[in-house]
Amino acid sequence: MIRLENLRLGYGQRLLLDDASATLQAGSLTALLGRNGSGKSTLLRALIGQEKPQGGRIRLNGQPLSEISPERLARTVAFVNTARVRVADLRCKDVVALGRAPYTNWIGRMQAQDEAAVREALAMTGMAAYADRTMDKMSDGECQRIMIARALAQQTPIILLDEPTSFLDLPNRYELGRLLAQLAHEQNKCIFFSTHELDIALALCDAVALIDGQHLHHRPAAELPESGLLEKVFGDSLRLSGIYSNLR
Repeated sequence: MIRLENLRLGYGQRLLLDDASATLQAGSLTALLGRNGSGKSTLLRALIGQEKPQGGRIRLNGQPLSEISPERLARTVAFVNTARVRVADLRCKDVVALGRAPYTNWIGRMQAQDEAAVREALAMTGMAAYADRTMDKMSDGECQRIMIARALAQQTPIILLDEPTSFLDLPNRYELGRLLAQLAHEQNKCIFFSTHELDIALALCDAVALIDGQHLHHRPAAELPESGLLEKVFGDSLRLSGIYSNLR
């Protein structure tokens, strides 16, 4: 579970979020929406301790983030960023095995339980048959599934993703969204991801966190179209996108 308590984020004199409060439950998929530069990536980085809040508090599974050791944090939160991994000769199963770093011994040697966690993560993402393929031979969608498998191998209750559907075509975006929803519901994960895909967020997510200026609105996804918040934040761009007519 993620709990934001009167959170304040910004850079110097620039305030991105003020008095933001929300609770993201285990077993749920939540999309983070907002205009470019609104603070989506900053909020995600704050949740892994890479951005220090100017005020308020972040709790992960009930414990203040400021009190969680780096070792414990690595067993609590997994983060998937937008970077593409295209290293020749780097096998998929070796990328997924990186998720076991918080659990391996001091020389990083994989034990039987670590190997089992890697196999399970590959199976859950439908990538078991790709274990020995190299990352430079994979499509964008396949690579993104491998990065999610790495996060699953980390065996954390919370998974954060920064725009995981970037660089994917429409069918792969929906397929990835369905995978995230399935993992949240079946594995009881709290999954929180930033995105620009309004249709995917509303169709596949349990809840949406929407950044509106310096405010954060956290609503069930089904309630958002009638709230007026999407029109307020995205304005004419929402109508021009062709999505607007399908929201109501």
